[in-house]
Amino acid sequence: MMTGEDQSAVIAALDRLIEGVAPEVSRLAKYGGTLYTVRPEEKEGQFCGVFPYKEYVQLSLSDGAVLADPAQVLQGTGKFRRHVNFASVESIDAVMISELLQEAAARSRGR
Repeated sequence: MMTGEDQSAVIAALDRLIEGVAPEVSRLAKYGGTLYTVRPEEKEGQFCGVFPYKEYVQLSLSDGAVLADPAQVLQGTGKFRRHVNFASVESIDAVMISELLQEAAARSRGR
């Protein structure tokens, strides 16, 4: 089980990566986590979300099913969403995650 301190560190690291690829991002606390959008005027305009669980922190990508995923890190079988779970800050590959986030934010901006 992750400590609260570990969770906070992972959430902060993911938040920095998200803001790094989408400086204009808006945040919305919802579903026990944070949703991120570049289209705050649209109710369902989120491109990703960060959600803490007991064992990990999850980065959920709204259009994850269509994102390029050469490292094959995205999990899930839903129609649209995919996710990556992180049990520690050290498990975050910043370059790879930033690339996924860049594509997700760009797709969201293009709508």
